[in-house]
Amino acid sequence: MANTFNLQPLVHLAKQKNDAATRKLGQLNQQQQSAQGKLDTLMQFRRDYQGKFQEAARNGMDQHDLRNFQNFINRLDEAITQQRGVMEQAQRSVQNGRSELTETQRRMKSFDTLAQRHVEAEKKLEAKTEQKIQDEHSGRFAAHKMAEKNDES
Repeated sequence: MANTFNLQPLVHLAKQKNDAATRKLGQLNQQQQSAQGKLDTLMQFRRDYQGKFQEAARNGMDQHDLRNFQNFINRLDEAITQQRGVMEQAQRSVQNGRSELTETQRRMKSFDTLAQRHVEAEKKLEAKTEQKIQDEHSGRFAAHKMAEKNDES
């Protein structure tokens, strides 16, 4: 009878952790894409608003409107700066998630290798046991044949 692999619970746990790390990396990638989308939107909005500001300035505008445009562009710049920070954090999180996934994959592969070695050792043991049984059977058969020949003589 084959012996069970004592580390099987660890193999199972390693697979669960790998699955969790894979899901987490997927979520982190989505967050990064979302942060990038927001940054792109803010930057496009700033370019558009800057264009409107320049057109209005060419057509002439009063001090109040000029100040409002400048204040709004300054707020957009602040929002862009903040969103860049969010984007950088998201990139770091994705990189950490990739590192975590790489580590869980390495562990899972190590446990899988140990499990495979266990299976191979069990197969060798089983083959050796089977060979021993066959050898004993052949030996008994040969002894029985010898006994028959001796009885005939």
